[in-house]
Amino acid sequence: HVRVVESGGGLVQPGGSLRLSCEVSGIIFSMYAMTWYRPAPGKQRELVATVTSGDSTNYADSVKGRFTISRDNAKKMVYLQMNNRRPEDTAVYYCNGRWGQGVVEGQGTQVTVSS
Repeated sequence: HVRVVESGGGLVQPGGSLRLSCEVSGIIFSMYAMTWYRPAPGKQRELVATVTSGDSTNYADSVKGRFTISRDNAKKMVYLQMNNRRPEDTAVYYCNGRWGQGVVEGQGTQVTVSS
């Protein structure tokens, strides 16, 4: 039974920090590329950050230098450390895993950046 559960969302002031967590079960986690997505105006959604099975990372230009994605294969967890938050970072953040044709995704966690 595949399970993907995001947590850590909430309200943070501009400039603040927040860490999202994603707990995965029911898959060979180490083989999956893990990605955080969020909705974006004019797009279906935006790739925020991704970490491959080989630990390579990639970020949207809008979050480079502010966000850090990491994974812990032993715990089957993926994290998104978000620093220096901006109001435009407000969104539901979804944790997604992909390996070949296999895709898993959670229900999302809401992050709101507001003073």
